[in-house]
Amino acid sequence: MPEPTPRQYLTIRHDGSHETEIKKSRFICHLARVADEDEAQAFIAGIRKQYWDARHNCTAFVVGDEHRRERSSDDGEPGGTAGVPMLEVLRRRGLTDTVAVVTRYFGGIKLGAGGLVRAYGSAVSEAVDEIGLLERRPVALLAVTAGHTRAGRLENDLRAAGYAVNGLGYEAAGVRIEVGVPEAEVPAFHAWLAEATAGAAAAVAAGRTFVEVPV
Repeated sequence: MPEPTPRQYLTIRHDGSHETEIKKSRFICHLARVADEDEAQAFIAGIRKQYWDARHNCTAFVVGDEHRRERSSDDGEPGGTAGVPMLEVLRRRGLTDTVAVVTRYFGGIKLGAGGLVRAYGSAVSEAVDEIGLLERRPVALLAVTAGHTRAGRLENDLRAAGYAVNGLGYEAAGVRIEVGVPEAEVPAFHAWLAEATAGAAAAVAAGRTFVEVPV
């Protein structure tokens, strides 16, 4: 049975953190891109170890697409006031393969249940806004082999034509250029390559990958 074609999805552009202060309490939101639940749990463990002296390290993550997994933890805050609103932000933004940890240093003033919900949700929302989002789009991966003298120019031509160069490999026979091409555009790519190289280069299928497009 053939594997299902992967779908495009949203995630954060990169790992990062953002800090806010509410009624003297510090809320530090740490965000990371993760591939699965094990990576998410490892990131959470690392933050808890680094910020061991904080009152709370509340968490939420979403991983996967077809078999989506979601988890959250209030880490000692009143039930439903931290992890759930954090998770809701990730859901509302349509994010996956993303983990959030909000570290709270208590400032001595209680926020109440409603205040905590707003504080933890806004901590994640503001961090996402600051770091930014990107869309990961599935594409066919094609391998193009070109002679050493032609490879540099061909790479430049590929980028100028808007194709995503995924990697370069130098071999005795020439340079292997991996290119990400949307499935529907593969026939047009073969035609473009033949014209651009006067038939001197050809592309072969090399699997699938993702390209990342800021949104």
